[in-house]
Amino acid sequence: MAVLKAIQDVTDRIAARSAASRKDYLDRIEKARAAGVHRSVLSCGNLAHGFAACAPSDKAMLAGNTALNLGIVTSYNDMLSAHQPYETYPQVIKEAAREIGATAQVAGGVPAMCDGVTQGQPGMDLSLFSRDVIAMATAVALSHNMFDAAVFLGICDKIVPGLMIGALAFGHLPAVFVPAGPMTSGLPNDEKSRIRQLYMEGKVGRAELLEAEAKSYHGPGTCTFYGTANSNQMLMEIMGLHLPGSSFVNPGTPLRDALTKEAARRALSLTAQGNDYTPIGHIIDEKAIVNGMVGLHATGGSTNHTMHLIAIANAAGLRVTWDDMSALSDAVPLLARVYPNGLADVNHFHAAGGMGFLIRELLDAGYLHEDVKTVWGTGLSGYTVEARLVDDKLAFEPSPQQSGNEKILAPVSAAFSRTGGLKLLAGNLGRSVIKISAVKPEHRFVEAPVRVFHSQQGLQDAFKAGELTSDFIAVIRFSGPKAIGMPELHKLTPTLGILQDRGLKVAMITDGRMSGASGKVPAAIHMTPEAVDGGPISKLRDGDVVRLDAEAGTLQFLGDEAELLSRTPATEDLRPEHFGMGRELFAGFRHLVGAADRGASVFEDA
Repeated sequence: MAVLKAIQDVTDRIAARSAASRKDYLDRIEKARAAGVHRSVLSCGNLAHGFAACAPSDKAMLAGNTALNLGIVTSYNDMLSAHQPYETYPQVIKEAAREIGATAQVAGGVPAMCDGVTQGQPGMDLSLFSRDVIAMATAVALSHNMFDAAVFLGICDKIVPGLMIGALAFGHLPAVFVPAGPMTSGLPNDEKSRIRQLYMEGKVGRAELLEAEAKSYHGPGTCTFYGTANSNQMLMEIMGLHLPGSSFVNPGTPLRDALTKEAARRALSLTAQGNDYTPIGHIIDEKAIVNGMVGLHATGGSTNHTMHLIAIANAAGLRVTWDDMSALSDAVPLLARVYPNGLADVNHFHAAGGMGFLIRELLDAGYLHEDVKTVWGTGLSGYTVEARLVDDKLAFEPSPQQSGNEKILAPVSAAFSRTGGLKLLAGNLGRSVIKISAVKPEHRFVEAPVRVFHSQQGLQDAFKAGELTSDFIAVIRFSGPKAIGMPELHKLTPTLGILQDRGLKVAMITDGRMSGASGKVPAAIHMTPEAVDGGPISKLRDGDVVRLDAEAGTLQFLGDEAELLSRTPATEDLRPEHFGMGRELFAGFRHLVGAADRGASVFEDA
């Protein structure tokens, strides 16, 4: 089916807006392709340094300058569950390369931090900035110019967007992203959330809370809720950078290993030396970006991608806006209910039909562009399959025609909602985004006085003091990227959830952020302009009445707007938040970072 007009209109607007910058980008990567891999022009000393630690057989191939060499950029560490499986991947990839007469080298590693570990802690202030550090580390890894293609081992929050930005700086190289998969299902996410709320109410102790958390996060692989990490995997597949059906296969399984080997072979088949040259800079175009945004809306994915997708697009010379995302959200139906947008986890989603079913439903109904380039060498219809082992060999079979569980994964004809899970909010306070797929309709409209806090701890203290007994909208400001690095504020979710369960109308407004794990309380996040820039959020006072209408897409101060804007902006001494846990090293990032609606990036537009 031809793509729907609403989808095509957004695609055309992005293409028109990006015409000059996209041309410049494509010209740059074509020059890089023409220059080629420089092993042939490296001095003997350069080349000797480049293969000094290789096995003798690999040295011979690299010295001969005919064998292909595959770069591996890895986010492996063994502290974080999602990244621990990557420990063995380089050896698997090297063996797969040797089997076809090629070589592979670990080009470099990138940092990988976990928001789950740093949640509510000083280290969280580094989290968003780590994306751009990862992009730079990727560039350092590939800057040796020893590689004909690259594979990228990354899965979680800022890691995949950072790897993407770095890979697009080397857009002349083929790039395949290799997932590690989710951990097996543990304690159900709704039960974990219930225990958290009981702990906040003082009804269970730390031992019970830790036991519940450990039963939920219990082994290798990504967390199983649908947060930024699993939204990343959905995006890489629907944008054609994963092998089909590979996103949600559990780690440590024969199928996972078979997919990793095939990813290495596939990357080496796409080089400029062959007949199927497919660099990442050609794959990521306006159609691929729109496909990614459609997938995000159709699955109720992470709000972090309202920044990450803009930054990724910028790296490819494409200019994407929140208005583009909002227009698509109004057009795309919600087809998945995965926690916090339901009770199921990503393993249940995968078992119900997963990405193959989702992509086929969206393609058949005209919501996705079929005519895109992918690492699989097909249009997007090549992704309407599921990966299996048949007689110990990797096979790709058509995805099921019917969902295995329509309460988790629905066809377009029985969508959970006619619109997507992310919305743009605009009004006299600025612009922000909200995830409403997990917010019940009766909680999507809140009109109440505000309570203003300059930290999430301030709200926690007010809650513990018993001060929050009537309807209110919490304003958490001075949490933006320029202020302190834009930490996530999930520490507040149980507190606000308790108050909502008590019958209060509550909501949150912040220039900080929440991820795809945000839950049942309406939260207007990524507020732009942020408080440190003197945005209207800096002029709110306790008792001001604000209306948040998620359905209408508005966030409005109710009162004398001229009087509000004439107020002196509030200020806050943020110096204590700029030191400790490495935060002093990121002063330059806080000065350089752009606004949330421009990707919250420290890089200039490509």
